[in-house]
Amino acid sequence: MEFSHIPVLLDETVGALNVKPNGIYIDGTAGGGGHSAKILEKLGPNGKLILIDQDPTAIEAVTKRFGDDNRSVIVSSNFSRMREVVSSLGVGSADGVLLDIGVSSPQLDTPKRGFSYHSDAPLDMRMSQKGRTAADLVNELSARELSDIIFRYGEEKFARSIASGIVKARESGRIETTLQLAEIVSNSVPAAKRRDGHPARKTFQALRIAVNGELQRLEEGLDSAFSILSSGGRLAVITFHSLEDRIVKQKMASWCRGCTCPKDFPVCVCGNKPKGRLVFRKPVEPSLEELDKNPRSRSAKLRCFEKL
Repeated sequence: MEFSHIPVLLDETVGALNVKPNGIYIDGTAGGGGHSAKILEKLGPNGKLILIDQDPTAIEAVTKRFGDDNRSVIVSSNFSRMREVVSSLGVGSADGVLLDIGVSSPQLDTPKRGFSYHSDAPLDMRMSQKGRTAADLVNELSARELSDIIFRYGEEKFARSIASGIVKARESGRIETTLQLAEIVSNSVPAAKRRDGHPARKTFQALRIAVNGELQRLEEGLDSAFSILSSGGRLAVITFHSLEDRIVKQKMASWCRGCTCPKDFPVCVCGNKPKGRLVFRKPVEPSLEELDKNPRSRSAKLRCFEKL
């Protein structure tokens, strides 16, 4: 598969990083290398860019694209392990970290990866292509466990009905493909729901998040990024749905928070001081021009934090 992906909020994100020619930067979700290429354009001969991705196909793509550039270091790993990666490379700190969270266009558009409900394919959804698949979860978890996943990660109000439909359907045989699951979901919700976009969208999102442990990895990745940022270093994060954005927003707010003592305390006893500042007061969203060129960018939000 050719890993071709239109980078979202490209200029805004790389601009937010305030790239220094001799700085050290990390693209924790390298993908096809769109954002990485823009960062490398701004780096001088002594700058360094560490590209990380857990998808073998993405690693192959960026190796082909940047492997001969001595300013780049390519590592197969999850961004949640950034601290271990930079330590293994002998890097003390970074001047900027970029995270583009979620599934990429090449992953969505390659049927055999099992992310899409539009094409018939094995029910996989693993970004790293390792570990338990979505089919494993669908066929092995209880109705309550499935309902919890679909409700929590998909914010799907018909989660119980969908989970019951899955459990009933698998009594006739193992659920193996994306279209099998999409049909089960469609048959498990009211007709009105089927007219409001594809009824399986939220269920597929929920299973993908569960399979890849996305929200836990995001929490870990944010803490890891903060720990390796140098003074004045920036963390830029692009999210694509409310669950991700809420985690990023709350984490950055906690880093910016000062004294946490009760208001009636005459003096501060907690000693807590702000650890940084928000580069943007509100998240940056795609322009109308970008939305016209790349409709998949419509839910993207960029937040940026600068460490003190």
